[in-house]
Amino acid sequence: MTRNVGTVDRIARVVIGLALLSMLFLVEGEMRWFGLLGLVAIGTAAIGWCPAYRLLGIRT
Repeated sequence: MTRNVGTVDRIARVVIGLALLSMLFLVEGEMRWFGLLGLVAIGTAAIGWCPAYRLLGIRT
């Protein structure tokens, strides 16, 4: 896997991922589980590769 996520993009993904994860604790009802998508954002930032970027031919 060649990295296709740049440094600024990785930092943004971590910030957005943490914000989404906070929904697990701050939001009540069914919408709180939407916060688990934060794990995807943090995971792609950690490995530096995004499958959606690969499909779209994007490199940041």
